[in-house]
Amino acid sequence: MKDIGKILCLIDPTSSQQPAMNKAAWLANEIGAEIELFACLYGENDVGDKQIDSIGLKDVRKEISEPIRQRLEEYALALRQRNLRVTVSLDWDRPLYAGIVRHAQACDADVVFKDTHHHTALNRALMTNTDWNLIRHCPIPLWLVRSTGVPQPGVIVASIDPMHHHDKPAALDDRILLMGKSLANSIGAELHAFHSYNPADALADANANAYLPVSLPYDEIKKDMRAKHGARFSEIVDFHKIPINRQHLMSGLASEELPILAEKLGADLVIMGAVARSRWQHLFIGATAERILEDLPCDLLIIKPDLFRTSVDNHQIK
Repeated sequence: MKDIGKILCLIDPTSSQQPAMNKAAWLANEIGAEIELFACLYGENDVGDKQIDSIGLKDVRKEISEPIRQRLEEYALALRQRNLRVTVSLDWDRPLYAGIVRHAQACDADVVFKDTHHHTALNRALMTNTDWNLIRHCPIPLWLVRSTGVPQPGVIVASIDPMHHHDKPAALDDRILLMGKSLANSIGAELHAFHSYNPADALADANANAYLPVSLPYDEIKKDMRAKHGARFSEIVDFHKIPINRQHLMSGLASEELPILAEKLGADLVIMGAVARSRWQHLFIGATAERILEDLPCDLLIIKPDLFRTSVDNHQIK
């Protein structure tokens, strides 16, 4: 796993609050990384309209860009006064998620920080369409900032899938744990490992294969499932030297059990993997992350496998 040397932090020009920037600044200070503050601008109806000539379009964009660039420089100045290495950039591209992916790859970012939107009344974080598409398409680790606090000393939960369900390659679990170990060592946090299995899957398979009207040994089926998942889970977490008191094998859906564990541990960050190979799996991954994020009391870091290739092309749409 490559160390984090370059953080790309997305700035929301429409908001006076920048929790992702604050969290990125904290991490950069802890690990000595560089930060790039980036605003991606786009106009769905006007600034990209073919009826506007090139000179007029340039003038319109300049008028919009200048105050935003000035704000980026003000943010950067405040961070530089804290002895952080900070650059700023602003570009026009669309759709927004694709512009972010293109820029993240072009600037060789090691991690992308982005706010996720909060619903204050329900104390939940709700993904926007941009968040959802970044989860699907961003090949670079994506840190969705859910909480405003910083870990002191902190707890990190690495969620792995050692049975490799949903086409997740085995190497992804190693990548998740290596990232977790690297961050935990850098910031003095505790690293915990999590895996859940759903007994309903085994029971459904058993029912489907029961051709005779006999009573199925459900308790034995569930016990066998736990033993198989436990053996695979222990194998990988023991290899990564995760202490047994920080190993969490749970029965149930990850979208339900992971937020419960994070709340119990007072976690500051959950790391999970995402990979998809079809349109329907894209939908599945987005829905799973959204369900987890709704109840997660902390940030979420999403990692793709090394061999993941984004479907976003390099062509910038001006």
